[in-house]
Amino acid sequence: MLFLNKLTALYRVKEVGSSRFPYPEAFVLILTVFLIAVDFNFSAVSIALIIVIGLPSIIILASNYYQQPKFWASNGVIVLLAMVIGALQFCSIVSLSIVLLIATRVIISRPEHRIRLAMIAVITAIMFYYVSITLKGVEVHCNQGILPPALLLMSISNVLWKFWHTHHHYLSQDDAVRQATGRIQTMVSIINKLTRFVPLQVWQPIVKTNTPVTVSNKRAKLTIMFSDIVGFTELSESLSADNLADILNTYMHTMTLIADKHGAVLDKFIGDGMVCFFGEPNSQGTRQDAIACVAMAIDMRREMRSLRQTWRLMGFEGLYVRIGITTGYCHVGNFGSNNRMSYTLIGKEANLASRLESTAGKGEILISQSTYDYICHEYECKYSGVFSLKGFDEEIHAWQVLDPDAHKGQLSKWVDHKLPGFNLHLNFKDIKNYDYKEIKNHLNFALERLEREQKTSITKEK
Repeated sequence: MLFLNKLTALYRVKEVGSSRFPYPEAFVLILTVFLIAVDFNFSAVSIALIIVIGLPSIIILASNYYQQPKFWASNGVIVLLAMVIGALQFCSIVSLSIVLLIATRVIISRPEHRIRLAMIAVITAIMFYYVSITLKGVEVHCNQGILPPALLLMSISNVLWKFWHTHHHYLSQDDAVRQATGRIQTMVSIINKLTRFVPLQVWQPIVKTNTPVTVSNKRAKLTIMFSDIVGFTELSESLSADNLADILNTYMHTMTLIADKHGAVLDKFIGDGMVCFFGEPNSQGTRQDAIACVAMAIDMRREMRSLRQTWRLMGFEGLYVRIGITTGYCHVGNFGSNNRMSYTLIGKEANLASRLESTAGKGEILISQSTYDYICHEYECKYSGVFSLKGFDEEIHAWQVLDPDAHKGQLSKWVDHKLPGFNLHLNFKDIKNYDYKEIKNHLNFALERLEREQKTSITKEK
């Protein structure tokens, strides 16, 4: 059945605008009624068949010349073929030849039309069988003469021509499909590359629903986060461009994964900083947006510990993240021109998040009073004081978000301690079960060395 459906679709596509005569059965009908007239010495009944069957066949040929086949034409061809079967009173060879044509036409028709066309053929053949008996009154003998072999030959030729036609089109369509597939794969590859420059929440609706893209924006309540790396500017003066790029790319990659995990819109990278926001285009509610933003900031600060340890082993010391967060109304949307636009936000609250980030210390997450009101029941915070920030006439009350693991003691997933000559960093979330033994061995080795060094130091003092 699947093969028949594919064959049907293939044949219909080929017929559209590419075949002058999509109904070759009409030629068979015209020749058949002419041979019947010759066989029956142009009797009144045979002349009637020429008029009733031959003329409609000519009309079908003319009306479908270079046009898409219509259901009424397929229906008409099958009716005319069935009329011949009935008129000749189901002569065996003639009926077999014409049934072959009807079956081929039914197969290449649409699946929803096949049963209907088959029923029409059967009903028409039976009706004209009784009409023939009524008019002639005797049985028709039509298995002799030139008509049966000629009609059988024409039917077989018709079927072979259709399948050759379909096979030829299949080869050309297969080549066209391969070319189209190659073009589509190229376009998908290009789109996948371009989407890396656009936030996920922006390009997905465009791709899925073909949403129009225009310069437009609206006022919405957002939770905005600004972050950057403390000490990066000073470090950049002493590092090569390659090392600097490696540090920055590692940091941005890690933070982008965290932002995606929490559903943030990553607005832009600004040097070693980044801007994210929640609330548009997919908001979970202002309160939940603020909670998600703070949760993301905490994960970023935790991940920075691991990065800092990695960089410390490479000889790069003192890199910390600082974050500023606020909640308020901004204008968000597509800004720019019809030729070039950017999905971003503007407004006083965005400036406030930037100022809070600049005010925060190493490893601090500083939030405004508006954000604190939404998240204080979820996260422990410490009041940082009142700040006079550039661009704001009123004083800003700020809070510092504490690490949820800071007071869990033995339950904490982090151990991070640093002294001159000593640096311990354990992230139990990332430790694999099969690594515990190796970690213990290293710690035991370090303890033995520590004890020996301590004894040596005591001896020297004595």
